[in-house]
Amino acid sequence: MKILFIHNRYQLKGGEDAVFDQEVELLSHTEEVRALTFQNHGGLRGALQFLLSVWNVFATVKIKKVVRQFQPEVIHVHNWHYGIGPLVIRMAHKLRIPVVCTIHNYRLLCPSATLLNRNAIYLESLRASFPWKAVRNKLYRNSFLQTFWLAFVVWFHKKMGTWRMVNCYIVLTEFAKRLFISSSFGVPESLFVVKPNFSKDPGLSLQNREDYFLFIGRLSEEKGIDVLLEAFKHKEFDLYIGGEGPLKDKVINAGKGNARVHYLGMLDKETVKERMNNCSALIFPSIWYEGMPMTLIEAFALGTPVITSNLGAMGSMVRDGYNGMYFTADDPASLSEKIAEWSHFERSARKQYSANARSVYEEKYTPEHNRKEILSIYETVIKNKLNS
Repeated sequence: MKILFIHNRYQLKGGEDAVFDQEVELLSHTEEVRALTFQNHGGLRGALQFLLSVWNVFATVKIKKVVRQFQPEVIHVHNWHYGIGPLVIRMAHKLRIPVVCTIHNYRLLCPSATLLNRNAIYLESLRASFPWKAVRNKLYRNSFLQTFWLAFVVWFHKKMGTWRMVNCYIVLTEFAKRLFISSSFGVPESLFVVKPNFSKDPGLSLQNREDYFLFIGRLSEEKGIDVLLEAFKHKEFDLYIGGEGPLKDKVINAGKGNARVHYLGMLDKETVKERMNNCSALIFPSIWYEGMPMTLIEAFALGTPVITSNLGAMGSMVRDGYNGMYFTADDPASLSEKIAEWSHFERSARKQYSANARSVYEEKYTPEHNRKEILSIYETVIKNKLNS
């Protein structure tokens, strides 16, 4: 099968970029794959990209040239914002090439992309014909003009029928699917398919775990860092924190005032694996819905149970009392209670949680499982396009 992957990279590399690279690498072993990437820029060049995103003829001409050379059977778009723009979908539709789009965030529903406003869940845009409240609240980059323009790009292509030209939307969780089909996005449920991300199998170690908790991720408010630090303020359990972000100094200062809090800095993949393999449980206190955190998949692959806020993707991935535990989002006292509860479990009970976490990985998140799912999606859209 000939597959053209298209992706727009952000200025700072993130999870979407990693997922794109993983899928390209995975399918290139068995299929004929071509990857075409664009890059968001800052400054005046970035401003021009952002302005042109509503109808970016320049990016589309470049893509069309590759399409004519490569002759793909299917085009898979991971991110069009903002250096490409949605026009690529219309181009593929005109050429009668089926298009698959992976939805990594909620940008098509709200300019915030995270459904957050001042670190609180924000759902006002979901059923609005145009998200004026989001614009007034400057939910994109704290800018009225930029929020309006992003909202306009999505609205304009909605009115033009562009979003209905996509043959299949891949969403990462059932939760995300429910959000989209209950919103004013206007695309029928039949066009959404749930396919999770995946992680390479690191191999399961049966060694005994140590009695410390672990956080790995961006040190920012939406990731629940304030909740995490407050929950461990008076605990006699060790917490190790790995990552970088705007709240780095707060984490370092928390460690100075509490010998049980240890800041590890930015960790490489092997060190993350080692820490996850040794910890008692991973703490995931995010206060937003998330797309599909790769950190959770990597934890499951290592048989690491997760104590998480019960929001969005986490509620779809973690089963309370099976491969992890829920606490009330944005509630340090609730997290503190779950930490204490977990610490009183017998070692045999924790091992069962660990085995269950690994079982969930093997059932849903392996590369082979992902390959079968994604190829099945491609085969379906190609068949449907030929019969239309």
